[in-house]
Amino acid sequence: MMRPGPRRRYVLCVRWTWRAAGGGSGAVAALDVGLAIAAAGLTALVAWGPRGQIGTVIVGPAWLRAVFPLLLGAPLAWRRRAPLLMWGALWAAITLQALLTLKATAGLELMFPLFVGGYSVGAYSRLRRALAGLAIMAPGALAYVLTSHGIMNPHPYLSIPHSAALTGQSRTASVFFVGQILGCWLLGVYVRARREAAALAGRNAALERRAEQAVAAERARIARELHDIVAHHISVVVLQAAGARASGRPADGALKKIERSGREALTEMRRLLAVLREPRDEHGRYPQPGVGQLPALADSVRAAGLTVDLVVDGDHGALPAAVDVSAYRIVQEALTNVLKHAGPAHAEVAVGCADGAVTIEVTDDGPGVTAAAGSGGQGLTGMRERVSIFGGELRAGPRPGGGYAVRARLPLGDVPSAGPAP
Repeated sequence: MMRPGPRRRYVLCVRWTWRAAGGGSGAVAALDVGLAIAAAGLTALVAWGPRGQIGTVIVGPAWLRAVFPLLLGAPLAWRRRAPLLMWGALWAAITLQALLTLKATAGLELMFPLFVGGYSVGAYSRLRRALAGLAIMAPGALAYVLTSHGIMNPHPYLSIPHSAALTGQSRTASVFFVGQILGCWLLGVYVRARREAAALAGRNAALERRAEQAVAAERARIARELHDIVAHHISVVVLQAAGARASGRPADGALKKIERSGREALTEMRRLLAVLREPRDEHGRYPQPGVGQLPALADSVRAAGLTVDLVVDGDHGALPAAVDVSAYRIVQEALTNVLKHAGPAHAEVAVGCADGAVTIEVTDDGPGVTAAAGSGGQGLTGMRERVSIFGGELRAGPRPGGGYAVRARLPLGDVPSAGPAP
């Protein structure tokens, strides 16, 4: 099998480094791979190029100088995905070269990867792992400081005389260089802290927006509840008072009915306000009405002078609370519209619980214009909102033979889990 040529090996190395950096992460991966290639190329130039042009001479056997650029550059491709591993690989390469030659390199070829690596381990690691990076750095930095001063002296690996050797750095300069690396690390930690603070502020702002949306939704729910309660009971009270006045007879019975309707309205309003005041775990003390309370609702409407026939089919005892209260409110709103707009009429209410859905049908034979009244007010709007919560259907309009019909279907498949529907 033929060995790949130098150009082919270079291409394979770039592809491997690209996959290691995250491949398809776009500009971020391109930047990391670019830094890795730049560091490796810079070190290779110092190791094999004209001496003294960029950094100090990299001493050591040929095999070490051949792999040292890769050892010093390739780890930067992991600077975001595995910063602590990248940092350990950098210092392992530097320590290996220093201990094998006792003459650590110094110059731009070393500053570039260490400054980038120090910043990266501080910026892309959690604080505990960033501190672990300092522990990894300590032995490598000690070996570097102890061996970097020897670069001033002749060495058997150098092919140039002492007079032509590059000026190295003193041990004090090496300590200062380590301090610069620590400065880059601190800069990375600071940038990460600011980035986390900005992310936390963004999350807090998002939570505030959600809270505001929840408040707005709760206000809309309260408005619908108050409309349902007040509109129904006050309509009953008004009709009973008007009937008593028109009859010209003693109004004791009518006044009792008015009193009962008024008390019911006050009870429901107190319950609603108590639900808003009390903690969520005490909501059970104020149960919401449901399909089981429809007979009592029909009785109150009959007392107001509207003939109502009520039929409930199926088992409604196991209905989810949200569907149960929504079915009750839809029937209540439809009968309220009949009371207000239909005039002398007869209403029929049919509620069915079968086939994974609750069906509601409220019809009347009155001559009133309930379509215009219902479509322009809050009644049908509230019913549509309730039905839309469950992905159901609502149809309302005049009947061909006269009167008005409201038909709703509430599926039981995807019931909201946040408690009773408004």
